[in-house]
Amino acid sequence: MKKITEYFEKIGWKRFVIMIIGNIFLGMGISIFKFAELGNDPYSGMVMGFSDLIGITYANLLIIVNIFLFIVEFIFGREYIGAGTIVNAFFLGYITTFFYELWLHIFAEPGSFVMKVFIMLIGTVVTGFGVSMYQTPNVGASPYDSLSIIMAKRIPKIPYFWHRIFTDSICAVLCFVSGGIVNLGTFVSALGMGPVIRFFDVHFTRRLFRDDEDIL
Repeated sequence: MKKITEYFEKIGWKRFVIMIIGNIFLGMGISIFKFAELGNDPYSGMVMGFSDLIGITYANLLIIVNIFLFIVEFIFGREYIGAGTIVNAFFLGYITTFFYELWLHIFAEPGSFVMKVFIMLIGTVVTGFGVSMYQTPNVGASPYDSLSIIMAKRIPKIPYFWHRIFTDSICAVLCFVSGGIVNLGTFVSALGMGPVIRFFDVHFTRRLFRDDEDIL
């Protein structure tokens, strides 16, 4: 208990709250991608695909998969574990489900391709904002995000970008195999999310931490 108290004193309430807000927006963005029906990010899409295939809710299956990945993170990248790891691993699926069911209750399902693309673009912006808010406080990487970070640390000759492409590609293939949607949204999320995250990092999130040397 003392170590937990000391940890939260170290990170401070500001970083913790911003990380929570980031996960809320991240879950919202994932739900918007799903509502657009053009495919989610590879990892979410993979879990959604297997969720439908084996009959376990997305939120519950996401926790199960995250537990296995958390074991990998604990063994090979313990330094990347923090409050953000726990929040993302155990609550993101329920946040996503909440917002997705809310959209179904409020809005009619998109019919035209143009409307789906428009909704997908909204999802891209919201997700990018959420990732920026969740990652910038530096209070723990999600089990999945830690994979490419660990790989880049252990194989530094290969840039992080290619490690991330590798893990995302594996997830996209598994998404397809499980019957999930691999479409325009999948590729936009995998290849186009970086610039959106970078934009919010530079123009918004990092400005919240101007006086925090651990962030800047």
